[in-house]
Amino acid sequence: MSPINRQIVLASRPKGEVTPDNFRLVEAVLAPLADGQVRVRNHFLSLDPYMRGRMNDSKSYAASQPLDEVMIGGTVGEVVESRNPHFAVGDKVVGMGGWQEYLTVDASQRGVLQKVDTTHVPLSAYLGPVGMPGVTAWYGLVKIINPKAGETVVVSAASGAVGSVVGQLAKARGARAVGLAGGADKCRYVVEELGFDACIDYKQHPDVKSLSAALKAACPNGIDGYFENVGGMILDAVLLRANAFSRVAMCGMISGYDGQPIPMAAPQLILVNRMKVEGFIVSEHMDVWPEALKELGTLVATGKLKYRESVAQGIASAPEAFMGLLKGKNFGKQLVKLN
Repeated sequence: MSPINRQIVLASRPKGEVTPDNFRLVEAVLAPLADGQVRVRNHFLSLDPYMRGRMNDSKSYAASQPLDEVMIGGTVGEVVESRNPHFAVGDKVVGMGGWQEYLTVDASQRGVLQKVDTTHVPLSAYLGPVGMPGVTAWYGLVKIINPKAGETVVVSAASGAVGSVVGQLAKARGARAVGLAGGADKCRYVVEELGFDACIDYKQHPDVKSLSAALKAACPNGIDGYFENVGGMILDAVLLRANAFSRVAMCGMISGYDGQPIPMAAPQLILVNRMKVEGFIVSEHMDVWPEALKELGTLVATGKLKYRESVAQGIASAPEAFMGLLKGKNFGKQLVKLN
């Protein structure tokens, strides 16, 4: 009997918040491989905030997720069948395998599958600190914020897959790292485990004035660099504390992923402080990936870069885990273990 591939497809586009009805679990029979093809048994699926934007049928930096097709997503797994000379059964690989248990792909297309070495770096880490989230953190910090020793870098969503790496890389470069996270447990982790200098629980601050005062206390010399994952009130509070010639790396705006507008209270501060505000998409900077992955891989392999994972079990759990991610219920990198 041919093995069955269980997949999750986009059943409908969300109207506001994502619901379970936006997804559908389907089964497909795996066809025999053609020449050049490789079959991968996906072990872990990465869930990331960018997927929410792709679910909309609106203009963005990337094409919308088509209806009734497998949801997009990064995966790591093992080659279980190969008709391609470059890949052998047992090879560990990373790719965009999507929300499904098996990936069948023409591996002669350059870059669709990347072999990875799990001797010193766990397989799942290639979806987190030694993968797209890690390189995202590295690019925004190194290429846009470019902190000097002694400067202060603030990071929103500091306990997440991207933010946690930003702060640790900033510390490694001699900067002060201040995080923002939701809840006392996450803030404790950011300071005690990740080594940030301070972390503010934004849930304790109902308005911009209160949050700005907390930032002033945590950043007595102002803010020189800000890594943005959230937007909204947090961005407004950061702008009030920003120094002249500060730099903002715009990575994500999760506060507006359900379609609501994200007004800025005082955009004139960008001019007053001669700030550099730059948005970026990490997949448009493939030239720096080798340099970034070398540093990140070394730091993880030597235990100098700490990270945490939230792992949901089984393909059917992916929609619920994704909805939790959008509400900040995850702690660290959100993964789905597929077998």
